[in-house]
Amino acid sequence: MFVVCHMFTSLDGKIDGAFFSAPETAPALKAYQDLRGFYHCQAALYGTTTMLGGYADGLVPALEEDREAYSEKDFINPVGKTMGNFIVSVDPKGMLGFSSHILEKKGRPAAHVVEALTEQASPAYLSYLRKLGISYLFAGREQLDCALLLEKLAHRFEIQRLMIAGGGTVNWSFVQEGLIDELSLVIAPVADGSTTAVSIFERAEFLPPHEPTAFVLKEAKPLEGSGLWLRYARQ
Repeated sequence: MFVVCHMFTSLDGKIDGAFFSAPETAPALKAYQDLRGFYHCQAALYGTTTMLGGYADGLVPALEEDREAYSEKDFINPVGKTMGNFIVSVDPKGMLGFSSHILEKKGRPAAHVVEALTEQASPAYLSYLRKLGISYLFAGREQLDCALLLEKLAHRFEIQRLMIAGGGTVNWSFVQEGLIDELSLVIAPVADGSTTAVSIFERAEFLPPHEPTAFVLKEAKPLEGSGLWLRYARQ
């Protein structure tokens, strides 16, 4: 499977914050959105925080205990599988709420939701997803096993090209396991100096320390409005 991490950042490496609203950001942001099509990916993967920020319908409501128990086995909606376009939602504990198994957000084509869970997800949450027709895959006991998730996405959904698009923690989780083939950065010519905004890569406290990861520059391309597109391959 080919995996690209495609991100939009400020000059100071932030992926959220006030710089998004600066008028000088607009041309680079449009280029970032247009360049998604360059990679022809069948699926986009987002972390829990990113899903909450613009894809999921908030947190899941209080769920009643379901009498029908579900074991930690994957669930595949055959109708969703045939769509050929997917949003993979990294949701280790099963927290996100949805209204459908299909997402049509931000002017992009309709996509089937695939929840990436760990064994921390409750039986009631599994029942909730099944009722909505949302497919789910188990990848890990308490922490996400990124390699296992990629293997299942390829086997269960025939996904051969995957785009990882944030947030910082999920990006780093795949990088530190050596699973990123290409890093694509679209940089806006704006910085805001925030000390609280999320960076491109952030190591979660529960993850062990990791040696710095090096990349090799493939291409550097100036964009309209003084932005820049950088493409790196994994060294």
